[in-house]
Amino acid sequence: VKAQQATVAAVKKGDSVITAGGVAGPVTKVEDLFVEVEIAANTRIRVVKATLAEVTPLGGKPAND
Repeated sequence: VKAQQATVAAVKKGDSVITAGGVAGPVTKVEDLFVEVEIAANTRIRVVKATLAEVTPLGGKPAND
C-alpha cells in the first residue's frame, strides 16, 4: 500500500496512468490533488490522484508485459 501511495505521489507529466474506474491515458498536467489525463485527441479530464490504480513512468514498461 505504501509503495502504491509513493508511486501516485510521484506521478509526473508524461506518465501513463489507469484509474480505479478504468480510465487510461497519459498525464498532461499534475496538480496537488488532481492529474489531467488525455483520454482522446484534444480531450482531457481531471481525476483525483487517489483514484490512480496504476502508474507507468514515461518510457517504462507495464508490469504485465
